[in-house]
Amino acid sequence: MPKPNVSSGTAYPISRRHFIKYTTLATGAVFGTAPALLRGQNLNERLNIAVIGAGGKGSSDTDAAAESGGNIVGLCDVDQNTLESRTTSNPKPDHKSYPGARTYRDFRKMLEELDKQIDAVIVATPDHVHAAASILAMKMGKHVYCQKPLTHSVYEARLMRDTAKKMKVATQMGNQGSAGDGLRRAVEVIQAGVIGKPRELHVWSNRPIWPQGIDRPPGADPVPPSLDWDLWLGPAPFRPYKADTYHPFKWRGWKDFGTGALGDMACHTVNMPFRALKLGYPNVVECEETSELHQETYPKTSRIRFEFPPREDLPPLKFWWYDGSPGDKSVKLLRPTPEITKEIVDLQGKLPASGALIIGNKGKIFSPDDYGSTFFMLAGDETKFTRGSEHEACKAVPQTIPRNAGSGGDDQRQKAEWFRMIKGGAPAYSNFDIAAYLTEIILLGCVALRVGVGKKLDWDGPKMRARNAPEAAQFVKRQYRPGWKLG
Repeated sequence: MPKPNVSSGTAYPISRRHFIKYTTLATGAVFGTAPALLRGQNLNERLNIAVIGAGGKGSSDTDAAAESGGNIVGLCDVDQNTLESRTTSNPKPDHKSYPGARTYRDFRKMLEELDKQIDAVIVATPDHVHAAASILAMKMGKHVYCQKPLTHSVYEARLMRDTAKKMKVATQMGNQGSAGDGLRRAVEVIQAGVIGKPRELHVWSNRPIWPQGIDRPPGADPVPPSLDWDLWLGPAPFRPYKADTYHPFKWRGWKDFGTGALGDMACHTVNMPFRALKLGYPNVVECEETSELHQETYPKTSRIRFEFPPREDLPPLKFWWYDGSPGDKSVKLLRPTPEITKEIVDLQGKLPASGALIIGNKGKIFSPDDYGSTFFMLAGDETKFTRGSEHEACKAVPQTIPRNAGSGGDDQRQKAEWFRMIKGGAPAYSNFDIAAYLTEIILLGCVALRVGVGKKLDWDGPKMRARNAPEAAQFVKRQYRPGWKLG
């Protein structure tokens, strides 16, 4: 197996200087020259890939890996119907299958039995299983591509970063917008100072598009013959199966399994500003307002504030996160005020369902999509946004971040970038050294929400604790069900 180019050193606390380097400079230059490959390794040799979570996003991840040259040798899923659909010799039109792959229900058994045959692992399970599967794979020396959010808890994110560094494996988180030229260009423009000193960040999302803001339904239903419910629960506390409640897809709003709208989408929508603004750890996190709260699910709409201290040459910054589905008429959506979004509404005719707005002392940058792939700029005395590629101030900014040279869409290009890292190339742009850091910070919003509305957390990032709220600790590190562990 080839040795990837990875960083070394302790995973935490991460220095701001190190963080700024790998978010602004040429990726390969930051981490150094790629080490020599193992003796006799053929760079053109196909990588053997095992997949944990073969349906949903795992399906497209599998296909993108195969299209990038990966050999799919193992598929694991708790639902037998999913496994059969992905290995049939007679797939439906426009569907791919891998009849040569061995199938499993328990990822631990797959990793044990296929250990010597596997180079790398894709993890695309519900959030609550990400860390258990990924850390076990990394400790076995496997390279890992894990879907976003990287983990279910803050502690798991820290441990993921630590394990990846210790094992020196190639990693990538599945926020595929990282592969796009547009996101990297936005980072360059903002860091060039075209909007001056950024002081505010507002990000809003049209999620949830799944049920939340509800209570657990009473009773239990028969578990479908195709589903291993105990394995689906994994490290989460046991609860009875209920049809059309958790599996498939509807798990995101449940606190035991998902991370709500914030965890689902902020790894996309906050990815660009997180890098561009060199955010680091916040020193304050507070859930300011929500719709009706329920014990086991996230609310239908919320507003959460993060405060960041000065960073290098940048002033303190406040970041507000807003979520809620525009189609849900049962609640009043929490969004930035009309005064903040006036120019955006002038540009688009209305406030888009999702977006990110960065406000500096000399201008603003607005991205209307979830991935930061396009952006608009307003500078100085200008009253209207101009597309970034057409704004004279943006045109003058030189390219400083390498682009992803792969072909195809961002999803496939991101897998190819991971493959190149496995074979000794530069670190992938969303490798765990930065992706786990982003995830850790984002999930602090979930911690604040669960501690309670109006409870300002005085956050100590390196120590992962709220100095003024010891009750937050239970949401920073969760307890695993007996029989399950991290690695």
